Amino acid sequence: MVVVQASKLDLPNPSLSSPHITSLLFEPHSLSLALMHSDSSFSLYPSISPFSLSSLPPPQTIVSPPSSSATFLLLQNPNPNNPDTNSRVLFVVSGPYGGGSKVLLRFYILQRQKLFTKAQVVCNQRDLQFDGRLGVLIDCNHGVSIRLSGSVNFFAMYSVSSSKVWVFAVKSVVGSIDDDDGGGGGGGDGVVVKLMRCAVIECCNPLWSISVSFGFLILGELNGVRVFNLRPIVKGQVRKVKPWHSNSKPEGRKSCLPNGVIGGDDVYGDLRGNMNSGGSGGCGKSDAVLGISEIACNGYLEGKKSPQYVSVKQRAIKLRADSCEQGACFVALKRQDAEPSKSKVVMSVKAISIQALSAKKFIILDSAGNLHLLRLSYPVVGSDITCDMRQLPQVLKVQNLAIIPDTSLRTQTVWVSDGYHSVHMMVASDMENLADENDRSENKEKLMQISAVQAFFASEKIQDVIPLAANAIFLLGQGSLYAYAVS
Repeated sequence: MVVVQASKLDLPNPSLSSPHITSLLFEPHSLSLALMHSDSSFSLYPSISPFSLSSLPPPQTIVSPPSSSATFLLLQNPNPNNPDTNSRVLFVVSGPYGGGSKVLLRFYILQRQKLFTKAQVVCNQRDLQFDGRLGVLIDCNHGVSIRLSGSVNFFAMYSVSSSKVWVFAVKSVVGSIDDDDGGGGGGGDGVVVKLMRCAVIECCNPLWSISVSFGFLILGELNGVRVFNLRPIVKGQVRKVKPWHSNSKPEGRKSCLPNGVIGGDDVYGDLRGNMNSGGSGGCGKSDAVLGISEIACNGYLEGKKSPQYVSVKQRAIKLRADSCEQGACFVALKRQDAEPSKSKVVMSVKAISIQALSAKKFIILDSAGNLHLLRLSYPVVGSDITCDMRQLPQVLKVQNLAIIPDTSLRTQTVWVSDGYHSVHMMVASDMENLADENDRSENKEKLMQISAVQAFFASEKIQDVIPLAANAIFLLGQGSLYAYAVS
């Protein structure tokens, strides 16, 4: 028997001091909720329990306008020497500064006291400047729109006016950073956020969505998506380094150093950075100048002061989106009604939403309301990724798509809404693990089965759908917030 639990959370009445809610974000690891208001401000709620509340309390943290985009980011530093920084939740907000001539990034970190406070940030790269009162200023044009997408240890920023995507790595360290090092502000429990620019991608076509998940950067374009493997982008260039200080002068050796790192800060040893929510991002062992060290390939550095560190000039990868460098590939959206044998005009559609289903499967929502399954694979170890796209069968024109991926489960839950009054719960079964190698080539279309198992109908028109868990969602209506759980 299916048991459905429902809860309604009344929202404050819209006024000049409390404008109405336009969208929401949820971070499942810490149960943190962010509500975006019509004046572009944000209200932050840590550790929220939707099924035990009748209305939302006043927020303890408010992000003042103007804000253009925001994302939650999970920081993971698997360092046994610093257990307090093993997992941190960060809220990143973008906005214009200086009349839109620059982009302002503000960082709010979730403290142990279950409170979001402004984070202390250190960034000592060119075109990045930290202001303790404001945040991080990026020397690029904000323009009409900014999009942010975050995952684990990484986030990406897209500027429509600049036609560029910036990829950033973020780490948390315990201690304070002097103002001379480019840090300041914040406080709380002594956690400092270190920001590193890894790559800048010049876009040749407008982007309609952007996703960072499971070690992939996926850009939603017209009639398709462009896929980047994050590992070669953020691991850096292989080059020779010399010891900063040593009585002996050993011959320089090659080292897999992370991108965007300025020498003179840290020793890079015994690192195991987590590149995504699906697995480890370490690159293995590499010979360093003074002894054997293990170097992380994801922009993560656990530094220890030493006179024996190496000096490396900061460097971020620059590439064009349509190039084949770093294993990038474009995958076209497939239409079920498209017949190559007949000459007819196929209406162009935009990839407006990209949601991870598993480590190598993604659901793409296009502007016509159709769903597509993107599958990624590595046919040979060390080779470039190969991509496959097909449209999923459906009778509903989808307006909202919500998924929380869980790699431990064989079946995934997909939530879709028509944008009016209904939300449907669908179950996607991964048949690939059940099929043998002979069946995979012959029954490619049967490797994913999707079926509808539940439907909810709301009295208010649905503005947004956000997953709380695999079996629970948030629905944003016109004046209320609804939570549903299925067991």
